[in-house]
Amino acid sequence: MARRFRVGAALTGIVALTAAGLIAARGAAADSPVADPEQLLQEQVLKADTVETQLGTRAIGSYLDEAGELVVAVSDETTAALVRAAGAIPQLVPYTAEALQSVQAELDRLATGSSAGKVRAWFVDPRTGTVVVTVPPTARDKITQRFLAKAKENGAKVTIRRSAGVVTPTDDFGLRGGVQVDKNTGYTCSLGFNARTENGSRIFLTAGHCTSGKPSFSRNGYVLGETRSSSFPGNDYGSVSVIDGWDPQGSVERWNGEHVAIQGRSGVTVGASVCKSGKTTKWTCGRVVAKNVTVNYGPNKVVKGLYQHTACVESGDSGGANLTGNYALGITSGAALMDGQCMGKKGQTNESYSQPIGEVLSATGASLVLG
Repeated sequence: MARRFRVGAALTGIVALTAAGLIAARGAAADSPVADPEQLLQEQVLKADTVETQLGTRAIGSYLDEAGELVVAVSDETTAALVRAAGAIPQLVPYTAEALQSVQAELDRLATGSSAGKVRAWFVDPRTGTVVVTVPPTARDKITQRFLAKAKENGAKVTIRRSAGVVTPTDDFGLRGGVQVDKNTGYTCSLGFNARTENGSRIFLTAGHCTSGKPSFSRNGYVLGETRSSSFPGNDYGSVSVIDGWDPQGSVERWNGEHVAIQGRSGVTVGASVCKSGKTTKWTCGRVVAKNVTVNYGPNKVVKGLYQHTACVESGDSGGANLTGNYALGITSGAALMDGQCMGKKGQTNESYSQPIGEVLSATGASLVLG
């Protein structure tokens, strides 16, 4: 049975920012019809985006707890009161958003200017109120240890998390979202979402490391089109022009004879559900663990602004569609793999990374094809 997410305050207006602070809307009657769980989830995601935007740097971040309630991490009681007024749950943490973001930015500079060694990723975590740095337990080389030593100089602001697996972009060394697309270089990736540019041109969105070098793409031996734009590293998104003769669909393949119609796009909320479609692991689901994550794919391959989730992802899934319900969430970038498999197959929690869809659409000047 699908979990029913409870909403603390009426969501007719969600929140309004006035000179006095955040004020929750209170207008809905208690006997209003019970909303669909998918709708309630989207309302909580929208509430998270609104509260975080209006609080700005006063909020460390937010997430959905096990009951589906929105929790917002803050560092002072005044801001906590604003969170309560908005119908969300405040969580007091010891450090400000500026302090934690400064630590992440410092680690970003070290990684891009030198190297992060085998350190996998780092992000500001609203659950712990720290910058979480993930590294394999067997990584003992000097470069990795130098990076960790620099991180540890920040004291309790940093949490070092040991986790097995090697992070890698999930293109394959070897028109619906999630299906296989082949590069003329001999490698394969997955299609993310179909879209249209401002002038009506048809494109599909995929990972930037898939479009790096501007290859052409085909499917089942038939030409799809040429790379239109590409951004990797730093970001991980690209777009491909689709030639006439194809019929881009506003849906994503579920690999069971069914597909999911896309109704729009969603922001990223920690704790929200996510399902991904890709040519290798097909349809897998999990939860968002963190957002604004910096991922180290190796020397000169640092990507910022990704979100981490627990759906299984493997090589060949790169560029595939990520959804929360019927809403586009992002595009698969990479994952931590053990012996080429997602970590869930080895009895551990999956660590997968994706590019948020909002930035991709803004950068490409495109809008999604809806179902």
